[in-house]
Amino acid sequence: MIFAAPLAIAVLTGVALIAALTGDGWRDALSWFGLAVPILTIAWAMRTRLT
Repeated sequence: MIFAAPLAIAVLTGVALIAALTGDGWRDALSWFGLAVPILTIAWAMRTRLT
């Protein structure tokens, strides 16, 4: 259970990377969203630790 969130982030990132390499249009949007999730997660974690 402890590895559920990191595994979900890893799968989403993998899907985003494949989408970025295989197409245009909606796949570009999916890749931007999927690759932004780890960055936003780190920013959220850093912000909650500081408060």
